[in-house]
Amino acid sequence: MRHIAKRAVLAALTSVAVTASLTVGATNAFAINEGTCSRTDFLQITIHRPGTDSTMRCYANAGEADLLSTNWWVTRISTGNNRVQWHGDGQWQPAGAINKWTVFTWPNHPGGVRIDKIKIL
Repeated sequence: MRHIAKRAVLAALTSVAVTASLTVGATNAFAINEGTCSRTDFLQITIHRPGTDSTMRCYANAGEADLLSTNWWVTRISTGNNRVQWHGDGQWQPAGAINKWTVFTWPNHPGGVRIDKIKIL
């Protein structure tokens, strides 16, 4: 009888350990996607590239996206149906995020600002 009790306790502890390791190891999936700019509920970023006209990039779904070039200047963010932050100057800005359905520009920086990443919360 004692042998059966030991096995039952060992089985229960193993089950708890496996469950805990799966829970601790799980991370959030970041599934941000770049898409077409045909919908107003997507995040829309207006980018100025030296030597070219402005262009727009659009994103959907929560997560982070690297803005691939360091010589781009962002002049406008339209959040659509998203809460958004950008990464520049070594930190995520603004601290409280830009609310849904907001157009954000930089009137004191007519050439735009450098942004490394964009995040949909």
